[in-house]
Amino acid sequence: MSIHSHPRLALTSACACGAVRVSLHGPAYVMLLCSCIDCQKSSGTGHSAVAFVNAEDFTVTGEVTSYTRPADSGAAFTRHFCPHCGTPIHGRSTRAPRFAMVPVGLFAGQNAWFRPNQLIFARTHQEWDAIASDLPQYLAYREKGEVRR
Repeated sequence: MSIHSHPRLALTSACACGAVRVSLHGPAYVMLLCSCIDCQKSSGTGHSAVAFVNAEDFTVTGEVTSYTRPADSGAAFTRHFCPHCGTPIHGRSTRAPRFAMVPVGLFAGQNAWFRPNQLIFARTHQEWDAIASDLPQYLAYREKGEVRR
């Protein structure tokens, strides 16, 4: 799969307790790893694995809770999660309003299509968090960051 391919997806899943169900029917336009401090806190690991999909291709059924915070870009970033079990469902940014940012782990067992082509926020990447050595790394957002390697 080239770094420019956009796999067309037809997936369904649910949060850990089953109260929130999701479906995704459309392409993944961006597939990346993010090591910003917020993603580290949200994931409990050294990075998050995220696919950007058209918001209209991603359907959420059930109640979600959200939290909005200012992002490093100056945009507002909102994380949506299950209020019962805490499973992350998706994120939205005023910087990219047409996209839903879906945590790839939400589709555990059916996410072999995921091929990250970059690590963003490499400036806060933890050395203990092993990632592929050939993955391009950007200090911040790709268009503003420079390759770290």
